[in-house]
Amino acid sequence: MRSDPQHPARDPAERSEPQTVRALLALRNLLLEGALAPGERLAELHLVERLGMSRTPIRLALVRLAEEGLIDAIPSGGFAVRAFTDRDVTDAIEIRGALEGLAARLAAERGVSPADLRRLRDVLAELDTTIAVEPTTEAGIAAYIDANARFHDLLVRLADSPALSRQVERALALPFASPSAFIKAQVSSPESRFILTVAQDQHRCVVDAIERREGARAEAIMREHARIANRNLAAALRSRAILDLVPGGPLIRGRG
Repeated sequence: MRSDPQHPARDPAERSEPQTVRALLALRNLLLEGALAPGERLAELHLVERLGMSRTPIRLALVRLAEEGLIDAIPSGGFAVRAFTDRDVTDAIEIRGALEGLAARLAAERGVSPADLRRLRDVLAELDTTIAVEPTTEAGIAAYIDANARFHDLLVRLADSPALSRQVERALALPFASPSAFIKAQVSSPESRFILTVAQDQHRCVVDAIERREGARAEAIMREHARIANRNLAAALRSRAILDLVPGGPLIRGRG
């Protein structure tokens, strides 16, 4: 049958894309929640039955998750859930800090418009408000995570570097590398308010450094800022219950 030039036939890969996205989201949630254990082999047929989807989107989703680093390809074929050590997490956090530091330096050196500086300071004000009421409730934690994510995302975008943005996105594919990964674990600590205050002061200092075109200082601040997550990791490793509050925490199984 001829294809209608007004309604061309869609490529099979294109037709499967929405299903692939659904499969990807479903599998990622199972991994991050610990429903699939580290080291567990991922059988396609079992996942087909579990998710109620066909094999093609599940196979494509598995390939995508392997690219993100959440599962490993097995030499004999197939995939297995990846187990992470504390060293893996520390390295992921350091990589994210280095990339965000570069973003801050580029933003400072290239210059940022007054409108973009206002956007950064508006998010700072939101974070100040959230910290002032102590984000220990579900709503408070969610508000802090949202504002914190927007601050870090805006900082990367102000570098005006698509290449850098792609690398940051790739680094954040590991959920425990994200800027807000340890927030839920952190608020259970007696040092919670102190750590949030330090982190917020670093946010403010990096905005000041960008405004003053101090690239090296902006970079150093963001690299140091990322290391707060390592402090929270050390605390979380002392308690399995706290570690499981971290996105992807169930996948962290040992010391490197």
